Amino acid sequence: MIKHLPNSVTCLNLFSGCLGIVFAFQGDLKLASYAICTSAIFDFLDGLLARLLKAYSNIGKELDSLADVVSFGVLPSAIIFQILSVSDQVRFGLDWLSYTPFVMAVFSALRLAKFNIDTRQTENFIGLPTPANALLIASFPLIIENGNSFLVDFIQNQWVILFFSLIMSLLLISEVPLISMKFKSLKFSENLLRYILILASVALFIFFKYEAVPMIIILYFLISLIQFRFVEKT
Repeated sequence: MIKHLPNSVTCLNLFSGCLGIVFAFQGDLKLASYAICTSAIFDFLDGLLARLLKAYSNIGKELDSLADVVSFGVLPSAIIFQILSVSDQVRFGLDWLSYTPFVMAVFSALRLAKFNIDTRQTENFIGLPTPANALLIASFPLIIENGNSFLVDFIQNQWVILFFSLIMSLLLISEVPLISMKFKSLKFSENLLRYILILASVALFIFFKYEAVPMIIILYFLISLIQFRFVEKT
């Protein structure tokens, strides 16, 4: 039974993603966003449990990817689809454009399949991880609901969000190296940039709440750039 605990948590990730899709198509994007966050917690816990219990299995690896396709591929695409569906431009005969975000679901599946066979990604990532992309999108309905940010105008602009969908799709399968948050040890010297990212993310979230998520993703790219372009070369 113990060796199946991580897989059980992975199934909770999948279940949360399925519920989130229902919420998204019912128009409750806030609950859909919370479903992504819940899935991300389960996604973290299943990996943690697998390492603590040494309960690794091929089926666990494949199940994790299948769950992530739903929770971090289809669900965020559905949220963007709903945001686009109420756009003024869509009402003027360009409704077919609202289906464009589902390209992200396709590229998320490609990214996860690539990750499973790419031996270069055992310690760090190559391309944007699907949970990071999904959490970024999960922040959009919460930012819109707040309504006091200049970001709202960008998020609700059809052309900006379409461009965003295409760019994020490409980043998912790109060759851009990014640091992972897997700690081999807790030594400060070995994880300096990870600790900086965590502390900065907490500080940004305290001051800006949901609006901090896009800033954190940008910071994630910048710290990864420092790590792979400057620190490792040095």
